[in-house]
Amino acid sequence: MTDLQMNPPDGERAKGPALIRSYMAIGDSLTEGLEDVAPDGGYRGFADRLAEHLSADEPGFRYANLAVRGRRMRHIVGEQLEQVLEHRPDLVTVHAGGNDVLRPGTDLDELAAQLEAAVRSMRTAGVRVVLLSGHDTGWVPVLRIYRGRIAVFSMHLRAIAERTGCDIVDLWSMEALNDPRAWSEDRLHFNGDGHRIVAARIAELLGRPMGPRELWAHPWETPRQRLPLILRRREHRRWAREYLVPWVGRRVMGRSSGDGREPKRPELTPFQPPPWAERSPGAPANGERPEGVQAAGGTKRINGTARVPGTPPKNGAPRTENSEATET
Repeated sequence: MTDLQMNPPDGERAKGPALIRSYMAIGDSLTEGLEDVAPDGGYRGFADRLAEHLSADEPGFRYANLAVRGRRMRHIVGEQLEQVLEHRPDLVTVHAGGNDVLRPGTDLDELAAQLEAAVRSMRTAGVRVVLLSGHDTGWVPVLRIYRGRIAVFSMHLRAIAERTGCDIVDLWSMEALNDPRAWSEDRLHFNGDGHRIVAARIAELLGRPMGPRELWAHPWETPRQRLPLILRRREHRRWAREYLVPWVGRRVMGRSSGDGREPKRPELTPFQPPPWAERSPGAPANGERPEGVQAAGGTKRINGTARVPGTPPKNGAPRTENSEATET
């Protein structure tokens, strides 16, 4: 008997969290985990963090991460989807379309139709699907011009979730992700804190919180530090020179940073949490109904970041708002 036969997705949510024995992550660079550097030097990311959490009390837990930086929708609903339908895991997270939305000529309605067809095929196969919407780029110079397109596509994703009965994590609505401290210097990828926030939000949606809600809703105890305008403009110029120009250049030349790369975990195989991944105190075991999780005594704030004891420290020093971009 398969995992899906033992744990049908429909009807189980109302009773409590279903047992998750297998998880596949599909998407692009955000799912691959860029800029969240693990202690072993590889990229970690929200998907790895979620797998670490879900596998902590589940012997034989299996995990695959098929995401590759630069992948567009045709790749994600192509070869990545094929593997999902072949293995039919209990859970799939999908973050797709970002690299297409940033191309002005992309038809967003057609893009959404491709994704909906993929989601329907996974739901028909009995897979629980969690979609991740786009995030707000209003604070990023140049990228803010895509804000409307990202918002439109995110509304498509909400409609897809409603029509197919899948789950959705609305990154746009998460205020913590509008804070530059959640982002790497390139302003295109989450840093360790950002990936931790997203993983914690997905885990809570699944009914297996990593700790108190503050881990993703209010991860910092201090407000952002706003630099003077002249310093912000200087920082914007540096960012454009070091990150924006190469990014635009690759697109003009039709290249991608993921050309020639393979997924970091291409097979749905048994997964053991690495030594640095410890189970969050107070988190329910895989398959248990979560009790009320109390913040008192469950969270420490280190360098201004909410952190459950036993989890790794953030990558690097806390960032100030030198990346905040309200003026160009």
